[in-house]
Amino acid sequence: MKLSIIIPTFNEEYYLPPLLESIQRQDFHDYEIIVADAGSEDRTREIATESGCRVVEGGMPATGRNRGAEIAQGKFLLFLDSDVILTRDYLESCIDEFQDMGLGIAITQIAPLSDSFLNKITHDFANFFMKRVENIKPHGAGCYGIITTKKLHDEVEGFDEDLDFGEDTDYIERIGAVSQFKVLRSPKLLVSTRRLQEEGLRNVAFKYAKSTFYQFRGKQVTAEDLDYTFGHPGQKRILYSVCGEGMGHAIRARVLLNHLTESNEVHIFASDRAYDYLSARFDNVYEIGGFNTVYEDNTVRNKKTFIKGMKDLPGDLKNSLRLMYSVAKAVKPEIIISDFEFYSNLLSKILRLPLISLDNMHVLTQAELEVPRKYRTDRLAAEGVVRSFIQLPTRYLITSYFYPPLKHPKKAKYFPPVLRDEIMNLKPYNGEHVMVYQTSDSNLKLLEILKELDDEFVVYGFNRDEKDGNIEFKSFNEDDFFQDMANARAVISNGGFTLISEALYLGKPVLSVPVKKQFEQILNAIYMDRLGYGEFHEEVGMEDIERFLSRSDEYRKNIENYFVHDQNQAILEELDRIIGKCV
Repeated sequence: MKLSIIIPTFNEEYYLPPLLESIQRQDFHDYEIIVADAGSEDRTREIATESGCRVVEGGMPATGRNRGAEIAQGKFLLFLDSDVILTRDYLESCIDEFQDMGLGIAITQIAPLSDSFLNKITHDFANFFMKRVENIKPHGAGCYGIITTKKLHDEVEGFDEDLDFGEDTDYIERIGAVSQFKVLRSPKLLVSTRRLQEEGLRNVAFKYAKSTFYQFRGKQVTAEDLDYTFGHPGQKRILYSVCGEGMGHAIRARVLLNHLTESNEVHIFASDRAYDYLSARFDNVYEIGGFNTVYEDNTVRNKKTFIKGMKDLPGDLKNSLRLMYSVAKAVKPEIIISDFEFYSNLLSKILRLPLISLDNMHVLTQAELEVPRKYRTDRLAAEGVVRSFIQLPTRYLITSYFYPPLKHPKKAKYFPPVLRDEIMNLKPYNGEHVMVYQTSDSNLKLLEILKELDDEFVVYGFNRDEKDGNIEFKSFNEDDFFQDMANARAVISNGGFTLISEALYLGKPVLSVPVKKQFEQILNAIYMDRLGYGEFHEEVGMEDIERFLSRSDEYRKNIENYFVHDQNQAILEELDRIIGKCV
């Protein structure tokens, strides 16, 4: 036999199958696969056996690799981590280049199993660095794939099992001292980015930069030197998952995460815009798939939304749950918090962990609502979506500025809207302009109406920066947006919960024109109107806007008298209490 492929494993039921499939697809077949398992509690051993692998007892990576090498029958040994995938013709090109160059030990180059530009740049730099120093000092890690001969492995007595970090680099250096080392140019491994996802890019980069510095100085680095332990003793471990539809969920999550990350180890999952927003502000943020509503002409297109969701679901479900499960297995969380995010709900059921639902959406399912019958179809559709996203959580924490009676007050509780510091620190006054915010740039009818009025309007949502008569268009900038809202005499918007909440906190009357068939927005607008904080209109005309502005003093007075906020204190205290009780 020419090649023995040795794979150390521990609870790798999600990562091992793709690797084994990629091996079986190779044109080169003169090999055996040895899985050295360190006592997995999942289906790792079963999967390996079903795939025809030889399974031996493993341990730490060095121990597993040595146990596999002891029974290996191949002339060459290829050590692979379990979360890699072989590219086309990897085995054949690896063996051919290794032999043609007369090497004793080699590693291959890597590419990330991720479309992230940052991940690609990081891995390209790693490849570049390894090639630049190959003639100075043999260096590498198991994730690159290590190929050597059985003879040389035995000669250096294998991996040093007393090392708890850098055992692969030590092994490469010892064989490189008695033979020739190179980074192979042709074969390339696709590697999982879970190390970056689980620990954060900055943490991983720092640890490996520090270990490389030590090793180039001839000092053996240990796991203790690098603080190479996953997690933080004494801290509660939390998974926090955020819906990426719109920005309201992400904005609320940021406020709560600023508090939770002070004294807990929090790992964050988010999709779309929420991922971009949160990953720029926190470590340990992982990108998952998400569901997005299709809007056309300021109307929800339910059929197109459903078709798009069903098309994306199989791939998103597999990839997102795999990522979330792998992080959870490493982190061992004690609680999951979901801001209307679907996959975290499934994960909580798989892992049997407490699930806290924290959003404004569940007022649709947990409250006794009074709405006109004409919205019955939209209401039933919205309730169905909300119920399908989150099932039977431990608690419902509902943020709201209106408080209809709860169906199950022992399980659900209201809290004022979660507001960011940038809003609460503003000093509002009533200026001359009306601020207009639209999330759909197709609502051109509204613009034509505004042009016919004598008032000044500052308009966001059309991605433009220009002045057109009495309308000033602005592309989104947080600082300008906050100041324009704080200084406005009133606000015209759709029915988005976050913007309405922020406007009310600043004492601004709101004219709400919800997206059609978006019942959550319709509900927000209905209750805002009933409380006397502004007006709800399905369609808006010039007379509606003129009447709204003429009554703005009345609405402003109602907001001042009845809108109550507690600077987020109640919900932060409740979160701390629940986390302490659950764990």
